[in-house]
Amino acid sequence: MSAPSPELIDQLVDANRILYNEGVVDGFGHVSVRHDKRPDRFFISRNLAPGLVTRDDIVELDLDGETVDGSGRRSYLERFIHSEIFRARPDVMAVVHTHSPTVVPYGATGTTLRPMSHMAGFLAEGVAQFEIRDHAGDDNEMLISSAALGAALARELGDKPVALLRGHGMVAVASTLKRAVYRAIYTESDAKLQTVARQLGEVTYLNAFEARNMERVIDSQIERPWLLWKKKADAALGH
Repeated sequence: MSAPSPELIDQLVDANRILYNEGVVDGFGHVSVRHDKRPDRFFISRNLAPGLVTRDDIVELDLDGETVDGSGRRSYLERFIHSEIFRARPDVMAVVHTHSPTVVPYGATGTTLRPMSHMAGFLAEGVAQFEIRDHAGDDNEMLISSAALGAALARELGDKPVALLRGHGMVAVASTLKRAVYRAIYTESDAKLQTVARQLGEVTYLNAFEARNMERVIDSQIERPWLLWKKKADAALGH
């Protein structure tokens, strides 16, 4: 590997374990972080369930989705989600892909996912909708398993923080790994709350001012949930 900050790799391992322990990923899903010294490289686990990831499982890839650390270890089939978003979005430092269960229906129904909880103010920036049939035809495998499909997803994502993949899951991106993990967790949380609220009556969502102000507050408080999530994951997974 090129020499990244050791803390960056430790944080990526923690991110995998946190996302699993918080129920946002299970045996599937993945998270990546851009190299802190080489913006044309990123780190992600080898092909492994997130809850099992250790430091030794992290591999370094280029923006073509190819392993460059000489290990020969295979990463995920959908590594192109990460490589093409990193290529298209220099501002993005981390990408999370989940099959978050309450979010999946929003991608399949066209129902707009909006911020009703103050913790999900970032959703006010808009949520992209990705329809794989538009790019791979009707006879597709539902996976972002090529650079072309990854690039199509990156185009649909645009400058938004979240994209929903119809019948598949979601992608959350951010300028830091901790923020991307936060967004993945609270997108699922907001989807749960919105689903319940819509059954009760008309929903009052955050307005643009409230969402922007809340985002600023959360940016200054991100360590608070991260430390709790890490402690819970360490205890649950025996570390």
